Amino acid sequence: MGTQAQKQLTPQGFKAYRVIEKNPESAVITSFVLTAADGVSSMPFRPGQFLIVRLSLDDGVTVLRNYSFSADPRDTSRLRISVKREPSPLDKPELPPGQGSNYLHDHVQVGDQLEIAGPAGTFTLDEDSSRPVVLFSGGVGLTPMLSMLHQLSRNSTRPVYFIHACESGAVHAFRDEVLTLASCRPGIKAHFCYRNPDAEDQAKQAFHSQGLVSRETLQQLLPMDDYDVYLCGPRPFMQANWRLLRNLGIAAERIHYEFFGPATILEEDEVRPAPATAPTMLVTSAVASRSESKLNVQFLPSGTQVSWDQNCHSLLELAEQAGLTPTFNCRTGLCNSCEVSLREGSVEYFEEPLDAPTNGNILLCCTRPTSAVTLDLRQ
Repeated sequence: MGTQAQKQLTPQGFKAYRVIEKNPESAVITSFVLTAADGVSSMPFRPGQFLIVRLSLDDGVTVLRNYSFSADPRDTSRLRISVKREPSPLDKPELPPGQGSNYLHDHVQVGDQLEIAGPAGTFTLDEDSSRPVVLFSGGVGLTPMLSMLHQLSRNSTRPVYFIHACESGAVHAFRDEVLTLASCRPGIKAHFCYRNPDAEDQAKQAFHSQGLVSRETLQQLLPMDDYDVYLCGPRPFMQANWRLLRNLGIAAERIHYEFFGPATILEEDEVRPAPATAPTMLVTSAVASRSESKLNVQFLPSGTQVSWDQNCHSLLELAEQAGLTPTFNCRTGLCNSCEVSLREGSVEYFEEPLDAPTNGNILLCCTRPTSAVTLDLRQ
């Protein structure tokens, strides 16, 4: 399927990488450039993929975090991730700030080593397509788009529309890098939308539109309706702009996105004449058809029962569509965070996990049922 560049890359296990650069990109985003501690290993990746960082925090807690590659995929000896310092949620200030991001910002310095695994993720640039490309991001969601833009600016003649929304110039990362890449060849347009630009932004004319990205803005930027769209950002951004793109006539199967949560959230408000199914994502576009027979899936302890939906990528996605919130992290069989007990029935792994669980347990993120199953989500 596709060219050699389109084939999925096999995730590697955790290896030690050394931080060789730590660069502030904005008031809230810092980049970490990594190289293999052994001086030999490399990690080839496709534009849009991410790696998993395993951090041992000061209190002895180990956490796993996913960060997109944000640099040119041609140089696999120097990996760059760009991390937003996550504060406490605005609607729940009593909750602590992000453990992983704050640890990286405050404690990890040049010369330190990190344990990383990857590459992972199927939110990847379709390099076989000839359609114009829309790279549409909000906030730190621009990091996978930046890697895609590197690739498109050097190895493609396709028209590219890079649309980025953020609060202001203070938090706008990689502005100059995007503009430099856009100038590499004809056919690349960059558009920056600031929700609340300050006086300095106004004086520098650092943005192209103000407020939220509107239907009128997209209509002016996108003269047609047949694009490959890549969408990434916070949940409200994703929901609003999924609807905008659909209302402009862009087919659901042309909108690919990075979203760690139930896919159906993006189309909650869409009016459909038929029962809802998850929008087609790059992650599911190549899944082969399976038997039409219905397989019953029961989730404990809630007792929720649903029929297996062949449009689902995995049992994890099925659980999310059923309104459940099982624990997960990497969604690619690397971290075992989604390990649950298989009480009855049988499943198959469509993606081999790095460390397959034992004692009757399975990983939700990379399995599908081959019979009626009962799963216990309690961990």
